[in-house]
Amino acid sequence: MAETLDDTAVAERLRGLPAWARDGDAIRRQVKAPSFLAGIDVVTDVARAAEDADHHPDIDIRWRTLTFTLSTHSAGGITAKDFDLAGKIDEIAARHGAG
Repeated sequence: MAETLDDTAVAERLRGLPAWARDGDAIRRQVKAPSFLAGIDVVTDVARAAEDADHHPDIDIRWRTLTFTLSTHSAGGITAKDFDLAGKIDEIAARHGAG
């Protein structure tokens, strides 16, 4: 099981992912896709990356606005796995022109 990060470590890791913010025991980012279908493409690519990592985000889709929330539920908080997937989500969003 992954080990949760303390507040200092979470704050430090968030400095490297400026689009993400802490929300309690999770980190969250919202992106706006250029179109609804582009947003669905982002979600599809994130789903594949999540399956590969065996770590799955909560995803909220509101037309072109996508909200990703990451927390390691099995550990009861934020772990390195959340930051690893957050970085991949950033790459995927950028590749699809979502920001």
